[in-house]
Formats: sequence, C-alpha cells, structure tokens
Amino acid sequence: MLGSFALTAYAGIRLLRGDWTGILLWLVGAAVVHDLVLLPLYGLADRAVRAVLRAPAPWINHVRVPAFLSGLLLLVWYPLILRRQPGRYERSTGLSADVFWHRWLLITGGLFTLSALWWVVRAGWGRGGRRRRSVRAEAP
Repeated sequence: MLGSFALTAYAGIRLLRGDWTGILLWLVGAAVVHDLVLLPLYGLADRAVRAVLRAPAPWINHVRVPAFLSGLLLLVWYPLILRRQPGRYERSTGLSADVFWHRWLLITGGLFTLSALWWVVRAGWGRGGRRRRSVRAEAP
C-alpha cells in the first residue's frame, strides 16, 4: 500500500508540474458532472430497465458491471477514444492515437462476453447444484 501511495504522489507531482489548472479543472468538473449529471441519468436508466422487466432479473448485474466498466473507461479516455486531442498525445508519447477507439470497443466486447459466460456458468451450476441436493435429500 505504501508503494501505491508513493506512485500516486510521484504521478501527482509530475502532473502538477505541467498544466495544473487544466488538471484541477478536470478533477472538479469530473466530480460535478458525475454527481450532478451522470449519477441521476444511470440511476434513471436502471429504474427504467427494472420497470420494463417487472420481475427480478438474475442476469441484470451481468449487464450492469461490464456497462459500468466500459463507461468508466470511456469517461477516463474519451479525449483519445473520440479523437478530441490526438496531436497532444502523439507529441507527448510519440505513439499514434488511432488505436484507442478500436481497443475500447474490443475491451467492451470482451467485458460483456466474459460477463455472459460467467452468467451461463452460474446458471448451469445453480441448476446442477439443485439436482444434486434433491438427489441427496431422497437418498436414505
């Protein structure tokens, strides 16, 4: 944990040497936009999905988690994913910024695929576990 704090302090010092007003503005803006705009929006979206389904859906968290992680990645990397400031990234790193959109789509697809596979495994395991319990209960 100390190593994590040390790395965070180092990154903070390096960031504040450059465009500290931009970073401060981004942090405050991100907190305000998240708490006042995004949180109510995805709360309403979740309520709408539950209202349409009208019954408990055991798979709903298998949609929520990858959607949340994909949205978080988009929120953090949106300038590069949406190609808002590719020149700045390319000048700073010497690398191309053309790969972010495709990689974000691949990661999002992978997250939803893993979540769907995990749901299938859980659903199959739950049915198999119930059968075994009922067989054991009937045995003398």
